[in-house]
Amino acid sequence: MTKTVLCYGDSLTWGQDADKGRHAYKDRWPSTLQAALGNEVRIIAEGLNGRTTAFDDHLADCDRNGARILPTILQSHAPLDLVILLLGTNDMKPVVAGSAFAACQGIARLVRLIRNHAWPFEFDGPDILIVAPPKICETANVPFAASFVGAIEESAKLPTLYRDLADELGCGFFDGNSVAKTTPVDGIHLDAENTRALGRGMESTVRMMLGL
Repeated sequence: MTKTVLCYGDSLTWGQDADKGRHAYKDRWPSTLQAALGNEVRIIAEGLNGRTTAFDDHLADCDRNGARILPTILQSHAPLDLVILLLGTNDMKPVVAGSAFAACQGIARLVRLIRNHAWPFEFDGPDILIVAPPKICETANVPFAASFVGAIEESAKLPTLYRDLADELGCGFFDGNSVAKTTPVDGIHLDAENTRALGRGMESTVRMMLGL
């Protein structure tokens, strides 16, 4: 029976290209993961530029609060076997939350929403994989540097905090820093090679969690 995986994330999942707008479909990490897993698995890419874990961005042009949108997304794609959470980078903006600890609290809120969701029929709910985004790096891009003041140090704390949270809540964990690095073009996003590497890097963890 085909397994269904929801990839819930921000612009890293959407496929933001710091140079050209958006990566080609084949280069986005959910697409790379789909190619690696084959027809046994159906990957649903649910990425939105600027999405936070659970915080409002009052400067945004649409709702970026991941906690407010998630229940609707879960209901529309149920049943699900696995939810991959790749969020936290946008929480590093001082106008949003500005700390790794806040992002960790936000991820914990998303896990609770998934676990306590009113799933249709007699569905037990999916496993959850928490992914630490590749840390923010130095950039000469003035708008991005100004938007993410202090974020380089804070984002480097996410892997440890997320790993501990995953252990505490009984979720899977994958550190995006183990396979991918952000581009200095804007300090936030991934070039095509690194976003593909992210999808390939998750394959073994996802296979294990799905029992493949």
